[in-house]
Amino acid sequence: MTGVITLGALGAGLSVDAFAAAVGKGAATRRSAWIHALRVGAVFGVFEAITPAIGWSIGLALSNRIAAVDHWIAFFLLLGVGVHMIHAAMTNEASQDASPDKTHTPLRLAATALATSIDATAVGVSLAVMQVNIVTACLVIGGVTTVVATLGVMLGRHASAYIGRYAEILGGVALIVVGASILYQHLTA
Repeated sequence: MTGVITLGALGAGLSVDAFAAAVGKGAATRRSAWIHALRVGAVFGVFEAITPAIGWSIGLALSNRIAAVDHWIAFFLLLGVGVHMIHAAMTNEASQDASPDKTHTPLRLAATALATSIDATAVGVSLAVMQVNIVTACLVIGGVTTVVATLGVMLGRHASAYIGRYAEILGGVALIVVGASILYQHLTA
């Protein structure tokens, strides 16, 4: 069973896409109120909480067929997402919304939140094969993302946008470490 600390680390790793985008949102807005930052953070958190449940449903449907290799699947999914995040950050493909954008519409915010949470669907598949309580996982991942994105908006108001790139790299490394930890635990059990 995956603990809350591991889920928190997973949430932190997944939330850096949202952090990078939120920094850009904060840098592009004139509003500095915490309530605005919290609204943006909550949108990112909701999307980040929903997408693992979608992946979990897919993984649950397949779990009986892949039980013997589930730890390898979880490892490679998390490795793939982590490597992609690092590659995107290093090639400046990471979160196109991290650049200042003067059009803050609810639809654009929702689209950005969805785009930054797609990788959590693959993680949800991993959570299913590891038999993780999906409600707890979604609440922790969504909560961590809400906090991280809210702070990102506020930080974006006071710091330059390059911070998002380094956060993306650290998030990718965190996901790879979580995947390696899962693999190690199953291979040494």
